[in-house]
Amino acid sequence: MLTLNLADFSLEHFMAYYWQQRPVVIRQGFAHFEDLISPNDLAGLAMEDAVESRLVYKKDEQWQAENGPFESYKRFGKTGWTLIVQAVNHYSPEVAELVKPFDFIPKWRLDDVMISYATPGGGVGPHIDLYDVFICQGSGRRQWRVGDKGDHKQFAAHAALLHTEPFEAIIDTELLPGDILYIPPGFPHDGVTLEESMSYSVGFRAKSGCDMLSGLADYVIDKELGKTLLADPKRLIAHHQGQIDASDFTLIRANLQTLLDNDTLMADFAGSYFSKTKCTLDLQPLDEPLETSDLVDMLQQQPLVRTGGLRCFYVDATVVQGVCYVDGERYEFGPDLQQAVINLCDNDELSEALLHAALENAEFSRQFTEWVNGGFWYFRD
Repeated sequence: MLTLNLADFSLEHFMAYYWQQRPVVIRQGFAHFEDLISPNDLAGLAMEDAVESRLVYKKDEQWQAENGPFESYKRFGKTGWTLIVQAVNHYSPEVAELVKPFDFIPKWRLDDVMISYATPGGGVGPHIDLYDVFICQGSGRRQWRVGDKGDHKQFAAHAALLHTEPFEAIIDTELLPGDILYIPPGFPHDGVTLEESMSYSVGFRAKSGCDMLSGLADYVIDKELGKTLLADPKRLIAHHQGQIDASDFTLIRANLQTLLDNDTLMADFAGSYFSKTKCTLDLQPLDEPLETSDLVDMLQQQPLVRTGGLRCFYVDATVVQGVCYVDGERYEFGPDLQQAVINLCDNDELSEALLHAALENAEFSRQFTEWVNGGFWYFRD
């Protein structure tokens, strides 16, 4: 089991002084760290249609990027290129274990575990990310430069690569296996591989107001909500045809505000929106579906494991009704199953003891059996 080691400060100190505020190097954050996947297996994943991957390299001193899947890597030689594979935690249980040491941040903020394999001199160029990332160095060594947050001019070094102009480094260091570099959104950074290496990036989403408003609009349209019309009975005579006056503006804003003030609506939106996966889940449906009774018997012998990347959440405003959100969908099981819903969402492994009362509920046991048969949870071989 991976354990996060913070020799220089506590988790509380990290959250108070670094999280979303400033970058920091955590030396030997993972002691005796060994690669969680081999370069060959990573390259094999990038050959799959369902897996999001890309190659970044230079040709005639010009940056190039190609999206997978890839059939071969021979043409790239032994230096100067990087293979990047997204959401590897969806496909590898060993890589999914890397998420657990960061459980001091709730999973609704988690994005995925991206892994890059790079040859000497490889990198993706100086750039700025719009998410928090813990870059965990695996095998090999990589030199990292990180600049301060500021007004950095960005430009397209390639159609698929947004770079930033040269910056003054506030961190300039070499990462060794087990070292971790934390970078908040907005800080320019550039990593160059010194020798063949693997880097594991645990990324956390940072959604903008624009993103969430767009998602909310889609949600209320899909659910046919928010249809209350603007109403202004006994309105005063207008003297300026082109004016939206202060009282009208208040009326417009109040109509929109009713959506934001609806706790149940917003809870259902947030749960559904943040439980959607960005990348495809590697679901393995059972060839021979289980009956609920068989599932319960098996669960008494061994725990069920949540498939990598599956997102399951509850929201305080609705969990009292036994509501949870799994992979973008809302499920309601009733007030008596509140604790079971909490256990379902809080634990990566589920035992019979955690779900005992819920498995006696017909609706929950039916739905849970459907999830297991569909590959959302699985028994280890």
